[in-house]
Amino acid sequence: MFQDEGRFGLLGDPRRCWAPKGIRPVVRKRQLRQYTYAFSAVCPHDGVIESLVLPWVDTETMSMFLKTVARRHRNEFIVMVMDQAGWHIAQALKVPNNMQILFLPPYSPELNPAEHLWDDIREKEFANRAFSSMNAAEEALVRGLRRLEQNPVTTQSLTGFEWITSISLNAN
Repeated sequence: MFQDEGRFGLLGDPRRCWAPKGIRPVVRKRQLRQYTYAFSAVCPHDGVIESLVLPWVDTETMSMFLKTVARRHRNEFIVMVMDQAGWHIAQALKVPNNMQILFLPPYSPELNPAEHLWDDIREKEFANRAFSSMNAAEEALVRGLRRLEQNPVTTQSLTGFEWITSISLNAN
């Protein structure tokens, strides 16, 4: 599984959009900086995704996320691939017994397929929207995560880099 965190909040995300010729689209944007974080782990091979929405990122919340994933996959051994964020490499991080952590090289987000989850959620749930409250933003985030969880084929297409597919096919 590949793991990453995404930050979502009230700060608007204006994007290009379609409008009839001669009409300039107006998109509201908030300047309030409040955020929540999505922790997700994805298996590009089968499109399985596990997520938690938490108020901040630190070693404690990361340990909580790893424990949740390990519990949901208690009959499996998980190789969790992630970046080297401070809370990922902290000595206090609690790694469950049925999990091993592998780190990506520094400054290489393009190697983490989980990054594509955030692009999809921002495009479909957050683009050109201004939320009235953090609860509304969190509802949109959860809606996007559930949409991906319920559609493993979409998740596979977002995260299944060709080299990952060829590695897994060659392993079988």
